[in-house]
Amino acid sequence: MKAILSRPRAWIVLAGVAALTAVPPLVGDTYYQNMLIMVFLLAIMASGWNIMGGYTGYISLGQSAFLGVGAYTTALSADWLSISPYLAAPLGGVTAGLLATVLGLATYRTRGIAFIIVTFAMLALLGVVALNWSSVTNGSHGLSFDIPTWDIAFANWPFYYLLLLLLALTLLMSWGIRSTRFGVGLMAIRDDEQKAASIGINTPVYKLAGFIASSVPIGIAGGIYGYYLSFLDPRAMFSIVTSITLVLAALLGGVGTLWGPVLGAFLVEPFSQWTNYQFTGPDAGSWRLVLFGGVLLVVVLFMPRGIIPEVQARLRKARTAGTVALSGRRLATVADGGTSGAPEWLTLGSRSTVDTSKPLLEVNGVGKSFGGLHVLDGCSLTVERGSITGLIGPNGSGKTTLFNILDGGLRADTGGVLFDGKPIDGLNRWERSHRGLGRTHQLTRLFPRLTALENVVAGVRGLSLSGLRAPAMTGAEAAKGQELLDFVGLGDYRAQPVGGLSYGQQKLVELAQVLMLEPALVLLDEPAGGINPTQIEQMVGLIRELNRAGTTFLIVEHNMPMVLTLCGSVRVLAGGYCIASGSPQEVQSDPLVLDAYLGADFRPLQGTEASS
Repeated sequence: MKAILSRPRAWIVLAGVAALTAVPPLVGDTYYQNMLIMVFLLAIMASGWNIMGGYTGYISLGQSAFLGVGAYTTALSADWLSISPYLAAPLGGVTAGLLATVLGLATYRTRGIAFIIVTFAMLALLGVVALNWSSVTNGSHGLSFDIPTWDIAFANWPFYYLLLLLLALTLLMSWGIRSTRFGVGLMAIRDDEQKAASIGINTPVYKLAGFIASSVPIGIAGGIYGYYLSFLDPRAMFSIVTSITLVLAALLGGVGTLWGPVLGAFLVEPFSQWTNYQFTGPDAGSWRLVLFGGVLLVVVLFMPRGIIPEVQARLRKARTAGTVALSGRRLATVADGGTSGAPEWLTLGSRSTVDTSKPLLEVNGVGKSFGGLHVLDGCSLTVERGSITGLIGPNGSGKTTLFNILDGGLRADTGGVLFDGKPIDGLNRWERSHRGLGRTHQLTRLFPRLTALENVVAGVRGLSLSGLRAPAMTGAEAAKGQELLDFVGLGDYRAQPVGGLSYGQQKLVELAQVLMLEPALVLLDEPAGGINPTQIEQMVGLIRELNRAGTTFLIVEHNMPMVLTLCGSVRVLAGGYCIASGSPQEVQSDPLVLDAYLGADFRPLQGTEASS
């Protein structure tokens, strides 16, 4: 608590809360109280939307449906149960959460524009239901709440303070999500959903939980807001204009930030009230549309990330002007003694649950076709436990396709794969990673807006409530992530967004990210591709160190000197199947390999070259 209060930002927040709390007794003008009530409502909705739209990257245009559902649930529950609407408002949050659950289960395979359309359709459908289900909602005649019974002198105080409290709780929930590994998982889905699945994140569960979390506070706010209005009109409660307004507030303040939606609400709602006052008559709506469109245009052109991210970026640029960027530092290599040894806990990856005399990976007659193109045609190979096995072959031989089948990105048409003695053909990507199968990519796939440490700790070895609640940047998991960054020589880069790192540094971060899962087998897709000789030397040293700790490697690589000196055994693909298998010495002299891949002019490594 002392650490929090020592920060200037915390005192600014406390001062703001104190000022807002003092408004009703000190400012008797109900106009300003009503405006702040609407600001709080918009901020709650925008902050809830931000969990799904900002953190997870799934844009919803139907978020105001939760407001309407919460309002109608509160009104009907208060009437049927003969209780205060305040006591019934949490039931509005429960109903909104149930609606989000149903919608999430129905749309877990949709993304992008399809998700936007589905959420908009949900809003429109619920509006039609509320308008026509007259026996329950009273249709176009609307529903009325009982008149509040407190002293008229307090006017809107209860609505004001309850919405202010709900806004504080919503922000606390949003901050809690952002600071945990659950929040890091949501942001990983935002940056690259398929990659997130490959490092153990159960993407459907994460998205569903995020959708529910975004809906509940809006449902509760709907109940309080409905009581504040005292009358529910289905056309107003399920309005697309409300959904667009809350999205505009989040965009204006800064999507994906904690305070951006709040700042946006404090700007958008007074501006909306001002335009209502300034423009009247038959053309008022058109002029208001022009003004809002102009504001949105200015934001998109000059502050596309929103006010808070743009201000932060400019302050950071001014603060670091004239200094040397951290990403420009030279990395120490294993040969320099600049990286630490492999963490002791990584030896867990070598443990097995079956007969250790059998190969760790068995590919049996795998075939894969794309239309009439047979990329893999009865491919069979094995990877022994504790080995560093190379997988080589000409371009188009099926190496990357085989990796995609092994990590679950593709399904084989024929054949099967055994990992640790068990079939994995029907498993999802995250389930394979939980079994101990990790993979890096030829072109690095990281989460560019997350820091190096957040990228590393994003990996999940299983789905548990304690794991979701674990802090992202502190605690045991973060300590492991820091160990891995130290191991690959990037310990000083923990707080750097990986989008600003060099390509070679990103490859090292991706390796650390995979190691966080304590894999028994790591699939390395061209680890030396696109990096300089010094970083290749570092990568080779890291692979050898990890292999000594018990990690098995299957490496696709076109750098033949690296493959033939690093790998204890080599598998050669050509024409969609394995044409040769053996030691580097056997493979480099095999006539089939020379003809299919290495070429007649290839000179086998000999003497000190082969042993270096």
